[in-house]
This record gives sequence, structure tokens and C-alpha cells, in this order.
Amino acid sequence: MQKQKPPVTLKDEERQKCEVWTRVMGYHRPVSEFNLGKQAEHEERCHFKEPCRPD
Repeated sequence: MQKQKPPVTLKDEERQKCEVWTRVMGYHRPVSEFNLGKQAEHEERCHFKEPCRPD
């Protein structure tokens, strides 16, 4: 049986911003570059999680 690693905890100063990209009109763009209307539309979208495959 494998030992479980303890969860990693980071202080706020150790964190970095995660940039979210999405596909728009056939190409990928960062959401941070969207105008306010597009950002609001992105927040309303239904996102899905793909089930993980055990290795």
C-alpha cells in the first residue's frame, strides 16, 4: 500500500495567478483579455469535468 502524501499548503505570497484560456471562434485566448460582457458570458457557461482514468 502506498503512503499518502500530506496536502500541500501555500501562503498567499507563494501563490501565483492561474491564467484561464478558452477557445473562441476557432482559436484560444486568455479570458483576462475578454471585454466585460464576454467575461460575464464565460462565467455563466456550464463547465464539465472529465473523469480521471486510473493508471
